[in-house]
Amino acid sequence: MKRIIILLVLAGLAVAGYLYYRSLSTGPTYSLMQAAKATQSHNMAEFERYVDVKSVAGNMIDQLVEQSEVLDNFVPRSFALRTTLPLLKPQLTEAARKEVQRYIETGSIEASGQAQAGGILQMPVLGVVGAVAGPGSQFKGIKYTREQGDQAIIGLEVSQPRYDTTLVIDVKMRQQGDHWQATEIANAGALVKSIARLEKQRLHTRN
Repeated sequence: MKRIIILLVLAGLAVAGYLYYRSLSTGPTYSLMQAAKATQSHNMAEFERYVDVKSVAGNMIDQLVEQSEVLDNFVPRSFALRTTLPLLKPQLTEAARKEVQRYIETGSIEASGQAQAGGILQMPVLGVVGAVAGPGSQFKGIKYTREQGDQAIIGLEVSQPRYDTTLVIDVKMRQQGDHWQATEIANAGALVKSIARLEKQRLHTRN
C-alpha cells in the first residue's frame, strides 16, 4: 500500500511538472519572450504574431488623449488637442506600425524615425515608450502575471535611472488559439503622467 501511495505521488508530480512546463511554453509570458526574440532576430512577421502593433498604438493614443495636459512633453503641441488625435487615429496607428517595423528591421531608434510620415503625422510612439524606459533602463523582471480566461495582464518592471526609480509596465494580453498576443499597454497614460511628474521634480531639485 505504501508503495502504491508513493507511486501515485510521483505520478502526480510528473503530471504537475508537465502541466507547469506546458503553461510556460504556451502562456502569455512565453509569448512576450518570443516577441523579444523576434526583435533580436529582426523578424517583423514573427513579432506581430505576438504583438498587435496597431492595437497597442491605438490604445496608447486613446490614453494620451486623456493626458493632454502632459502630452506636450512627448509630441508636438498640436497633438494636445483632444479633438485632433481621435480624428487622426487611423493614420497615426499606421504610422506607428511603420515606425515599429523600421525599428524591428534595423534595431535602430534613429532609423525608425525615418519611417514616419512627417508633418502632422509625426508622432514618435517609440519616443513615448523611450520616455518610460529611457537610456540606461534595464528589465528587472516580471512583477506579476494575472490571467482571467482569455485575457491576461503582465507587469514588467523596468529601472528608470534618470529618476532613480523603477516603473511597472502593464502589458495586456489576449489568447489567440495556441499563443498569446499583446494588445495594449494598459497603464500607458498613467506612466506618461508619472514621468512628467518625476521630470518636474528633477528640474525643481536642480534649481
